[in-house]
Amino acid sequence: MGVPFRQQAAIGAYIVKQRLLGRKRYPLVLMLEPLFRCNLACAGCGKIDYPDKVLNKRLSVAECLAAVDECGAPVVSIPGGEPLLHKEIGEIVAGITARRKYVYLCTNALLLEKKLDLFTPSPYLSFSVHLDGLKEHHDRSVCQPGTFDRAVSGIKAALAKGFRVNCAATFYDGVPAADIAAFLDFVRELGVEGTTIAPGYAYERAPNQEHFLARRKTKELFREVFRIGKGRNWPITHSSLYLDFLAGNQNYMCTPWGNPTRNVFGWQRPCYLINEGYTDSFADLMDNTDWDSFGTGRYEKCADCMAHCGYEPTAADDAAAHPIKAGLVALRGVRTEGEMAPEISLEKQRPADYVFEKVVSEVLTASGGK
Repeated sequence: MGVPFRQQAAIGAYIVKQRLLGRKRYPLVLMLEPLFRCNLACAGCGKIDYPDKVLNKRLSVAECLAAVDECGAPVVSIPGGEPLLHKEIGEIVAGITARRKYVYLCTNALLLEKKLDLFTPSPYLSFSVHLDGLKEHHDRSVCQPGTFDRAVSGIKAALAKGFRVNCAATFYDGVPAADIAAFLDFVRELGVEGTTIAPGYAYERAPNQEHFLARRKTKELFREVFRIGKGRNWPITHSSLYLDFLAGNQNYMCTPWGNPTRNVFGWQRPCYLINEGYTDSFADLMDNTDWDSFGTGRYEKCADCMAHCGYEPTAADDAAAHPIKAGLVALRGVRTEGEMAPEISLEKQRPADYVFEKVVSEVLTASGGK
């Protein structure tokens, strides 16, 4: 697993503390979106479909650090949009690492070489570079030729300056298991610390709605990937139980509060992937969100989701409760044969509520349209 022991120990200690305190719900990773603006327009993205008034909004340094303090999660992921477009991103990252929080700055790396001087190498900072497979798949996914080569160049430049670097890969229907395996071989040879892997979430407003993976196809795909990968020692940055879940061996419900989101509108309900409204405080998000109305089997928008922002916290909690189980999966590897865990029934899920325009209108009205 591509996470340094120091970081694993800090996160493990945090989880144990929450359990000892009897907290049923607690954050594991803060998803801090300081802006929605991006310099790409990926076909599978549902994060940039906002009017210019919204895309021009930014969280200030003070707002970002207040969110980190309010949430208290040991890890802060900074997605977007493209965070490197934020003029104060260096100050934001410095303020978070000074708090000894582990930061993953998510970037397409098009600006990474130009912006590296804004940052100082630290055990608390990792650049998480978006690569959706090897060159052909990645450039098609982000709808712009040449982005793969520029991203790899940025990765090499960051590694040369002593930064921690990870990759973040999202895979869609039609990408063969052999190609995913070749990509994982590539990132291992590239020398990055690790990579996350996940099936793409079907954002309701993504331009391309045809290539998202259904749950059964996801499980079959990752079983084949892990079958190919036996003995290859890929640096995958996930818990053993999340990988076991991807292969259909764990019957998990998601933990949406595990990765709460703070963005330019406030604290987003219910999770990073679904926008059903906002609240002004983290406490209100945690205490007054109807969590039981979301998740696979409960809500149509969640039907096919197996993304790590919802299920990695579930796996982490399961590992803390059953360390022997997690250790055996890590030791033996993910099971790729035999029956899968029973699928969650969708018969009683409530229909999707398409509220994007309403939510955007409400928050713009509340802020005076600015």
